[in-house]
Amino acid sequence: MLNSNANKPDLDWSQVRETSRLLILSAVQVEDMMSEADVSVNTLTDSFTDLVEHMKSIDNFLHALAPTESRDQAIAYCEETAGKINESIIAFQFYDRMVQCLQHVTINLKGLSELVADQNRLYNPRAWSEFQQQIRSRYTMESEKVMFDAILQGKSVAEALALKSAHQREQSDDDVELF
Repeated sequence: MLNSNANKPDLDWSQVRETSRLLILSAVQVEDMMSEADVSVNTLTDSFTDLVEHMKSIDNFLHALAPTESRDQAIAYCEETAGKINESIIAFQFYDRMVQCLQHVTINLKGLSELVADQNRLYNPRAWSEFQQQIRSRYTMESEKVMFDAILQGKSVAEALALKSAHQREQSDDDVELF
């Protein structure tokens, strides 16, 4: 177990080691929350799958009945409900994107922690450049690459987010950015 001695620094104390520990802590916290969220999302996904099947069964049952105004109204409600369910399923795509982004963040935090903790790499610009290229190569969404490039070019967080938003607006013609 790594023990922080920040409260009682001695000759072995290092802000670099403390930084590394805090980076790892951040990565672990994100991973832990993603694991907990996965349980809830899996429950929701299963529920929506069951709802879709039940709606199909109800719709089939209603179509087998003799046409009446009530039956037709019930079929319309089924169709509306099925549409809402489909909209909800599409909204889950956001969750998939978020999980992918958070996975990148945790991998990057761990990698950064390892880089900072390694005296041979810490002051080596080539090691930093290689690490940055590893980060960029993991991105599958173009909007992530746009934001990454902006930050490495020295742009502020606000500017990077604005560039990402602009890129996403340009992509909105396609409705969904593939990842």
